[in-house]
Amino acid sequence: MNWKYFIARKIYHNDEGGKKVSKPAIRIAMAGIAIGLAVIIVSVAVVIGFKNQVRDKVVGIGSDIFISNFDVQGTYETLPVVVNDSLLNVIQAVDGVMHVQRYSTKPGMLMTETDFSGMVLKGIGQDYDTKFLKKNMVEGEIPAFSDTVSSQKVLISKTNANKLKLKMGDSFLSYYIEGDNIRARKFIISGIYQTNFSNYDNLFLITDLYTVNRLNKWKPEQVSGIEVEVNDYSRLNDIKEAIHEKVDVKADKYGGIYFTQTVEEANPDIFAWLGLLDMNVWIILILMIGVAGFTMISGLLIIILERTNMIGVLKALGANNWSIRTIFLNFSAFLIGRGMLWGNLFGLLICFLQWQFHIIKLDPATYYVNYVPIELNIWIFLLLNICTFLISLMMLIGPSYLIAHIHPAKSIRYE
Repeated sequence: MNWKYFIARKIYHNDEGGKKVSKPAIRIAMAGIAIGLAVIIVSVAVVIGFKNQVRDKVVGIGSDIFISNFDVQGTYETLPVVVNDSLLNVIQAVDGVMHVQRYSTKPGMLMTETDFSGMVLKGIGQDYDTKFLKKNMVEGEIPAFSDTVSSQKVLISKTNANKLKLKMGDSFLSYYIEGDNIRARKFIISGIYQTNFSNYDNLFLITDLYTVNRLNKWKPEQVSGIEVEVNDYSRLNDIKEAIHEKVDVKADKYGGIYFTQTVEEANPDIFAWLGLLDMNVWIILILMIGVAGFTMISGLLIIILERTNMIGVLKALGANNWSIRTIFLNFSAFLIGRGMLWGNLFGLLICFLQWQFHIIKLDPATYYVNYVPIELNIWIFLLLNICTFLISLMMLIGPSYLIAHIHPAKSIRYE
């Protein structure tokens, strides 16, 4: 066995490697490592979980990529584009595209006997992927919406239902302004949803594509646009560019110009806010590793001072400075490993409790989710552990140079 490793183990197992003075310092150092790593694990898990949940919610509300008319970006009073089977097949054939679906929108107003509210009527057809809506349904069911027949049924958000004092099965009138005329449509509530995304819940009602297209007075093949789902979000921009090259260079037969954009381009404020969370994580990482490293430095210095006599004996026996430094670095690695073990246990326990029981709640009106979400990536978890160990150990290389200034003749008599 390597003699330096052997001595380091003997020091470590000799009542935690220290005397009365060094024991508290060692325990504080290990506690610093444990607390720092636990905070890092929880922080990263929360940020990953929060970013993914908010992103999935924004994507679920719309889609990964949108194709619409270039002339009306940023408004719900849209101009149509022609979307036929030929165009849908071209987009579906793009590598990375998982699903394509049509939609149309029409701004209007809801009115009951006592209240009124502005809204956007969104029409969807039988090709629409409703898994996000099903996941967020509070009551009722999603009708079989069509692009060829009116159902007179609508999905309304819980926010709007509460505001207008509506419930399942109620009917109400909606109004749409067209120049000097006002058109009315009656709907029956077949389902109530709640995404906790206020920008969506405050505005959107979901009905069939046929009704919205008739309100817009469009041709059967015209819609507000296409929503595209991708199978790999990390390739979002590449897929968008591939669609752009095939679609955006053309105009439809009525002169409508196609325009492709990603969900991040359509919602820059939300994704910029999510991007700021990464900076917060880096600050936490630097602070926690710094605290853990400096507590280890203080512990190592105390150990070196208490083992001055042993260092002098080893030098007298012919050991060089690097060999003795290696002993104390090995000893420090044992302490770091033990602290990291406790840090992993505490961090994973906190993550599990929050993931399972949702102990810490959030205001969905502000954060878009009801509780602090947790998502732990195994590769990031391993990377955090490796980096914490290596950085903490590297921070101890400098203080270990103190051994070079210890002289055998004086240190052997040192008590």
